Amino acid sequence: MIQTRNAFEARLRQIGAERYHDLHPFHDLLHGGGCTPDQVRAWVINRYYYQHSIPMKDAAFMSRVEDPALRRAWRSRIEDHDGTDDNEGGIKRWLRLAVAVGLNSDYVASCRGVLPATRFAVDAYVRFVREKSLLEAVAASLTELFAPKIHANRIEGLLKNYDFADDSALSYFRNRLKEAPKDVAFGLAWVLDHADTAEKQDAAAAALTFKTDVLWSQLDALSAAYVTPARVPPGAWLPGEGLAARKAS
Repeated sequence: MIQTRNAFEARLRQIGAERYHDLHPFHDLLHGGGCTPDQVRAWVINRYYYQHSIPMKDAAFMSRVEDPALRRAWRSRIEDHDGTDDNEGGIKRWLRLAVAVGLNSDYVASCRGVLPATRFAVDAYVRFVREKSLLEAVAASLTELFAPKIHANRIEGLLKNYDFADDSALSYFRNRLKEAPKDVAFGLAWVLDHADTAEKQDAAAAALTFKTDVLWSQLDALSAAYVTPARVPPGAWLPGEGLAARKAS
């Protein structure tokens, strides 16, 4: 049976309450100051692969959209990450964070040290958006509903617990607090408008669940490689690699 608009929105929000990756133990460790410098670097390297793939995901989505109004509304997502003449973009801001934690930005941008599981999960998300229905693709993006809380907690925790953290290093998260709400408002309204059968509502909810799995699995892989049992798979970043050159004193 099809749910009312309010009931279906509550269902989507409940998925985030139960499954969003702010509940993952790695975030408790990171935000609480429990990560070593190398664990923070590993997180920055692997999360970059997700960040740099988001505009490619959005471009794949837009290539399938026939409605000019939807394309216009979605275009800003690519600009928010890739940047414009007036906005450096989220990818450059993330690389600034990489430099702040002691990494060489070119190494991070090369994605050479990314965990196999991170690459697999993120590529699966891009493929999902490319191949599934437009409704499922938009619904998968609705993890942004839950992002402001984790960004705020991250800013507070990193500033409190790590010497590298300052306004410049954390500019990515501060900007997402301003950028994400407009994306969320549009995406949520679009899903609620277009999930007009019980089957479509189920598909949208499953898509959002899939996306929470994508995010959670990245942290599982990160924890296994760099926290416990700390077994780094072949080809992934090893502490000491890709560090920024030290400035002569």
